[in-house]
Amino acid sequence: MTTIRLTAAQAAVRWLAAQHVVVDGAEVPYFAGCWAIFGHGNVAGLGEALHAHRDVLPTWRAHNEQGMAHAAVAYAKQMRRQRAMICTTSIGPGATNMVTAAALAHVNRLPVLFLPGDVYASRRPDPVLQQVEAFGDGTVTANDCFRPVSRYFDRITRPEQIMDALPKALATLLDPAACGPATVAFCQDVQAEAFDYPAAFFDRRVWRERRQPADAGEIEALIVAIKAAKRPLIVAGGGVLYSRAETALAQLSEAVGLPVAETQAGKGSLAWTHPNALGSVGVTGSSSANAAASESDLIIGVGTRLADFTTGSRSLFPDRRLFQINLQPFDAHKHGAEPVVGDARVVVETLIDALAGWRAPNADRHQAAVADWNVAVEAATTFAPGQTLPSDAQVIGAVQRAMGEDAIMVCAAGGLPGELHKLWRTTRPGGYHLEYGFSCMGYEIAGGLGVKMAEPEREVIVMVGDGSYLMMNSELATSVMMGQKLIVTLLDNRGFGCINRLQQATGSPGFNNLLADSAHETLPQIDFAAHARSLGAEAEHVADLAGFEAAMARARAADRSYVVVIDTDPLKTTEAGGWWWDVAVPEVSDRPQVNAARADYDAGVRMKRDLS
Repeated sequence: MTTIRLTAAQAAVRWLAAQHVVVDGAEVPYFAGCWAIFGHGNVAGLGEALHAHRDVLPTWRAHNEQGMAHAAVAYAKQMRRQRAMICTTSIGPGATNMVTAAALAHVNRLPVLFLPGDVYASRRPDPVLQQVEAFGDGTVTANDCFRPVSRYFDRITRPEQIMDALPKALATLLDPAACGPATVAFCQDVQAEAFDYPAAFFDRRVWRERRQPADAGEIEALIVAIKAAKRPLIVAGGGVLYSRAETALAQLSEAVGLPVAETQAGKGSLAWTHPNALGSVGVTGSSSANAAASESDLIIGVGTRLADFTTGSRSLFPDRRLFQINLQPFDAHKHGAEPVVGDARVVVETLIDALAGWRAPNADRHQAAVADWNVAVEAATTFAPGQTLPSDAQVIGAVQRAMGEDAIMVCAAGGLPGELHKLWRTTRPGGYHLEYGFSCMGYEIAGGLGVKMAEPEREVIVMVGDGSYLMMNSELATSVMMGQKLIVTLLDNRGFGCINRLQQATGSPGFNNLLADSAHETLPQIDFAAHARSLGAEAEHVADLAGFEAAMARARAADRSYVVVIDTDPLKTTEAGGWWWDVAVPEVSDRPQVNAARADYDAGVRMKRDLS
């Protein structure tokens, strides 16, 4: 047997660079590259190995470990899970900074490979710098934080272990049902240890896409249910896009007249102009989609995990018959659903054939509701005479008017995702990139960078509130450094406006959310445009929506990342559409406003789906 003597880090990087997939008919490396912030726990081992392979596996330097991991996750999401990135850090805070991003990837079922450095396997110099010492367990390290938020976890304590661990990690990343983050903690002394590896281990490998058909009995049960239904409704989730099933879904909808509502992750499954597109569903849903959901007698989820914002905390369709088409049985059985476990595109294509000649009763009954909703969207996104500050919705309308249909909208947390889910109009898949599974503040700019790297030919617009911007903005500098242009629209409502509205809706006074309601000696006057310029971007603060739209034209013409800042109203939100959301209100309080909110909460709870 021919062998090659390499360090464990050199062997790992060489093997990772040899893994390929087929995308649009062409074989490409599965890993687009590696994000790295080096420290003592990875610079001598993995750093040396990455330098040697930089021509085939690019390495990028970021400014924050969580930020670079967000960029990697966003890249995988925008690539519809066909390709992924690697993230490596030193031990200690460099590693634990990535745990939030690992949780985000875990919740959203997105692939990213984490290679954090770890302690010495030999334990000779223990305790090493940044080592976590558990008094009762000598095997615990900081990287154990990744265990509950990784689909696969391993720790490399001997150099030959990579031959088992890395293929298992890749199999997890590429499994359409088990997909999620993989963490391979790499002891820093082992990274530098040499071993005689079989040469065949480094052979080029092409991983093939798996498309699992559903069980014939499950498919037949769904077909019978659809044909018996009087008011069926499809709820399209992110699995539609990951499976690249949007064309088949449009064909099915057109052929049999099935209306389609979309989750946050599924938005863009149908163009907003499609005659059977009802818009967003759930807590942040359109009136047309929510009306259809509340009156339907059959709900068909396609690639959705049925989170609480989609189901209105199980109150939107509590008594409806529910089918779940999903590759992951865990999701397919949720909420008492009748499961159809299989690939979304394969199942939808099967339904097209099986339902040929059949058409849903009153297939066009939703058109008037959709027309009414479009009127409501126009009203919400149009600046009203007499207003002092624009609402988030009105800024969204200005962005929509300023950008072409090919642009990609990126957002994550606060009030903007709800407004965008309702109001943003998407004409092609991939034009709407919202991280709302984990609703992670600070994802927006870093995520926008990952999106731009996935689709560099498209304009990427990041919408972010001042609160999220202050939490994490460093990858704006990375975007400038890498020549990956973003247009960032920063809406300054002077605090956490979304939670302030929720706080008041549950009966409490404004407290500790808006800067003016917080215990500060001095109210900060933050010059966001000056800050963005200090990071290398072009930036300006505008006084009104007219100035905003003019600035957006300058942003589109710019050759680098451009930030447009506008002040917005922290209290105003879109009243049209929406649904109840379960946010527990105190059972007892001295405040009558809280007691009134509790009565409303109890009424909402009574709408919930009963699974007993």
